[in-house]
Amino acid sequence: MSEEQKKETTLHFLDYWRVIRSRKEIVLAVLLLVVITGTAYTFTLPKIYASQSRIEVNRDNVDIDPFNPSSQFGGGYDPYFLRTQFEIIQSKPILYEVINRLNLQEAWERKGENLTKEHAYKILRSSLTVGQARDTSLVSIMAKRKDPNEAMRIANELADVYRDARLDLKHKEMTRALDALRRELEKQQKLVNAAEQKVETIREDLDITVLSEGVGAGSVEKLRLQQLEGDRIASRVQMLVEKARYEQLEAMSDEDLLTASSYLAGDAFVASIRTEIKNQDVLLSTLLQSYGKNHPEVKQTQAALDDLLKKLAKALDGIKMGTRAQYVVAKAKFDALEEELRGVQTSERASQREKFLPFNRARQELEIQRSIMNALQARLAQEGITLKIPRTPVEIIDAAEESTRPVSPNLMLNVLLSIFVGLGSGVGLAYFIEYLDTSIKTADDVERWINLPVLGLIPQNVRPLIEEGPDSDHAEGYRVVRTNMSFAESGGATKGAFAVVAGGAGEGKSTTAFNIAYVCAQQGEKVLLVDADVRRPVQHTILGVSNRFGLTNVLLRDVPVEETIKTTSVPGLHFLPSGRLPRTSLGVMDPKRIGELVASLKQKYDIVIFDTPPLVGISDSSVIAKEMDGVVLVVQYRKYPRDMIMRAKQTLDTLGVPQVGVVLNNINIMRDDYYYYYHSYYSNYYHSGESSPEKTS
Repeated sequence: MSEEQKKETTLHFLDYWRVIRSRKEIVLAVLLLVVITGTAYTFTLPKIYASQSRIEVNRDNVDIDPFNPSSQFGGGYDPYFLRTQFEIIQSKPILYEVINRLNLQEAWERKGENLTKEHAYKILRSSLTVGQARDTSLVSIMAKRKDPNEAMRIANELADVYRDARLDLKHKEMTRALDALRRELEKQQKLVNAAEQKVETIREDLDITVLSEGVGAGSVEKLRLQQLEGDRIASRVQMLVEKARYEQLEAMSDEDLLTASSYLAGDAFVASIRTEIKNQDVLLSTLLQSYGKNHPEVKQTQAALDDLLKKLAKALDGIKMGTRAQYVVAKAKFDALEEELRGVQTSERASQREKFLPFNRARQELEIQRSIMNALQARLAQEGITLKIPRTPVEIIDAAEESTRPVSPNLMLNVLLSIFVGLGSGVGLAYFIEYLDTSIKTADDVERWINLPVLGLIPQNVRPLIEEGPDSDHAEGYRVVRTNMSFAESGGATKGAFAVVAGGAGEGKSTTAFNIAYVCAQQGEKVLLVDADVRRPVQHTILGVSNRFGLTNVLLRDVPVEETIKTTSVPGLHFLPSGRLPRTSLGVMDPKRIGELVASLKQKYDIVIFDTPPLVGISDSSVIAKEMDGVVLVVQYRKYPRDMIMRAKQTLDTLGVPQVGVVLNNINIMRDDYYYYYHSYYSNYYHSGESSPEKTS
């Protein structure tokens, strides 16, 4: 069988189960060790308590806006708002304030060590978990500490600090805006006072008496002049507003214009496009986390985003063009009113004296400055009222409560994890050891690696059948071996000389050789058992006979073979001991003498069984095996690496010795369910056959 054919084996689930079953001590030991370690470690961990508060996070809108009711409904969905608030809640300014309010820096100080605020921040930051309830604006703040009261206070205090920070931030922004308005109002008041003083000075210098409207010959022209002057002022204000808006839009970069367009232009279409761009940007970021840049959905979303950006650019260009057009129209209107006013003033100058010209100009300037001051006063009063209206950007929904049960360590979870980890580690170690173990484990291994049939499977703790008796459970296994020897591929020889060999020492070949000879004698055959292991003889101790004279004496021609063969208590079984090994063993195992001896013994006995030394490292077995009619190779279950057994097989192949098959010996049937069922089947069948009464025909 080639190496590729040997490796091409299909593993069944039961093969994996047999590995676990055969290595169950390792699996259980690792499992027990990991579970005990995990449980002990769990008991050493400090108890951690958790408290959670929930808050509702909204935008900075007043509860009731009397000047802009539509603003109470918010400005649309912003996917970045809550993410930003998560980071703000866990930012240093917020957590530093919590540390100061609860005096955590001193509470967490160790003996003899001063705790810095940065270190206290890291401890507090690691104790917090901030999350969002799905599809809501509710944010949960969870604090985990050894002290349940401390965890409760931290969760509640963090919610309070964040709420106060949001309120304080908006209050500061509006206060700064009001202060700026007040400063502008003071400047405008000075301009109005100066304009009033100028009007009064001109009136006194020119000695002008100001008549009521409709009185005097020139009342109609004055009314017309006043009306035109009012229209001109309104047109000028509108032109300045449009000019300022146009210049501001022209001065802005594309990015600034994108941000401020909805506020400067008030265009609903631009606002809707900006909202769609944000949504597409969020969708693109989500898809890129799951797919590559070339994924169809990513490309489709990117194309939609690019199209929206083009639409937005066109809309912004349209806003600029519209603003410019409004400015041009307002300027044209102002120029027209200016021209009309000049005509009226020319007529007025013609009908009035020259002294009214500076007086009217001063009055016009006064009205302009006064209108600007009135607008500032109205705006200041409006913002002052708005500042006093309450705001609720953050509302505490659930306050944290003191926990009575710790959330960590979780004994049950840790034990379950230890069990899974222990099982995984134990099974992995078992498979690793099994991978390192290259010994013969199954009958399939014998046929795959040694390429010989399996004659029989012999369990552990088998003694010589002369001790166990012919009715032993193990006797049937050796009968199976004998039967399979008769039908082996070597030609089916049932008579002749057979050698029982093994690759190494301690594989049970001597017990196997004796028990095979025993069952052959039980079947009525005349059997001779030869102990050819002259260095470590065993058979004479099994039979309880003397080993003074034996095979070595016959080979040295000291005594004839007939005088060394002994009868045994087993009918039909004769025994040739090994004899004592002389000081020099050179020439004892002479191939010619072995051949002559084997030939003479086969003429006198039906079966001659030789118990030989190990094949690897000792030449005696090769000399004996060469003269045999067949060789039975004994392989011990899970003992020697298969390379050594394959080397023994190669030795036999080199000698050209007929190989009957392999006896897989010393199998632990309690470890391997396959052998357990195999052994229990014929054992139970054998006993049930004895106990059941014979049926009469």
